[in-house]
Amino acid sequence: MRAVPPAAVPVPDAAEPLELDGHAVRVTHPDRVLWPRAGFTKRQLIEYLLAIAPVLLPHLRCRGITLRRFPEGVDGPGWFQAECRGCPEWMRTFDVTGRGGRTWRYCMVESRAGLAWTANLGTLELHPFLSTIDQPTEPTALVLDLDPGPPAGLLACARVALLLRDRLAVLGLEAYAKTSGSVGLHVEVPLAPGHSFEQTKAFARSLATELSTSHPTLVTEVIDRTRRAGLVYLDWIQNDASRSTVAPYSLRATPWPLVSTPLAWHELEAAVAASRPQSLVFTPADVLARVDRLGDLFTPLANPTSGGALPPIR
Repeated sequence: MRAVPPAAVPVPDAAEPLELDGHAVRVTHPDRVLWPRAGFTKRQLIEYLLAIAPVLLPHLRCRGITLRRFPEGVDGPGWFQAECRGCPEWMRTFDVTGRGGRTWRYCMVESRAGLAWTANLGTLELHPFLSTIDQPTEPTALVLDLDPGPPAGLLACARVALLLRDRLAVLGLEAYAKTSGSVGLHVEVPLAPGHSFEQTKAFARSLATELSTSHPTLVTEVIDRTRRAGLVYLDWIQNDASRSTVAPYSLRATPWPLVSTPLAWHELEAAVAASRPQSLVFTPADVLARVDRLGDLFTPLANPTSGGALPPIR
């Protein structure tokens, strides 16, 4: 498995700062191995992020970001970081007040310099919110997170994704799929302005109920993990103002450095037909080659003013 992407911007040794977008970003311990099985280092993580930045950044701009950090690598301790502590003065932040009244200051990663700064902290995953800072109560997309319960896996998720595509098309909605970069898939629908999280959550739950009823041996809407064996959990809860979802093109804190990768629908169809789940697994090198060949298959999700309108729930 080739995990090392070609370097677009070489990362210097720690003694020399990285000059990006008019900002100096110092990279400490650039040769620290973050994915031991692949020997994939912090230097390679940053070089991948700088190379993928043209298609990654549009999905992050104007959004608060939750950082998933593993400073010692994927085999060490990791956590989700909300508070944007110690950020440089040039980085924008966004305040979010939670249900308990506490205010969190989230990072906004909108430049190559921002990507390098977060990666230097050991941030392996970037999770943007579903709304922008301009309209924090309006989601720009409907998200359907497909999470398989073993022994179900990626192919079962692909079958459910295709069912969702067809059902959404009947409702006049165009759906897009990407790998989670871990064990599942995400199906997303770009939305026109004016939707609320109450609408998207209720709509997602209605889809989960419909598919779990019509395909009870494949789909479940049950949250309890102990009752999901062999089924794909259609997670509708992700459609919430307090939730963030891994960005397309973000790496994941998996044993190998894998990427949440936008897909063409024919790729899912081919994977199911050939029983080849491995065709839906992508490394940083794979993703850079795909983007060079295909562009950003998730472009409609990067434009918060485009998209469809959810129909009323029957």
